[in-house]
Amino acid sequence: MSIITGSASGGMGIALSTLGDTFYNAALATGISPDALHRIAAVASGASIFPNNGALLTLLAVTGLSHKETYKDVFVVAFIIPTIALIVGVIMGIIGLV
Repeated sequence: MSIITGSASGGMGIALSTLGDTFYNAALATGISPDALHRIAAVASGASIFPNNGALLTLLAVTGLSHKETYKDVFVVAFIIPTIALIVGVIMGIIGLV
């Protein structure tokens, strides 16, 4: 949903308002902390660098650069780093640190 809306918080809001009860019940049934599930959803929804992302469009407008000029840097900052954070968060959730 974050990709469709172009907004991490907008996509997460739609997904959790629509499927929140289902996710909550599934988390309880499998022993996953609902707090950890929400944190993982927040981190996962942030890894969106598609061209319609509002933050990316603002960055390009402010810097005067093009998608082509910034893609490698934006890919690292907006996809690789959040993906690493997501993996760390999932591992922490599995071992009970979150």
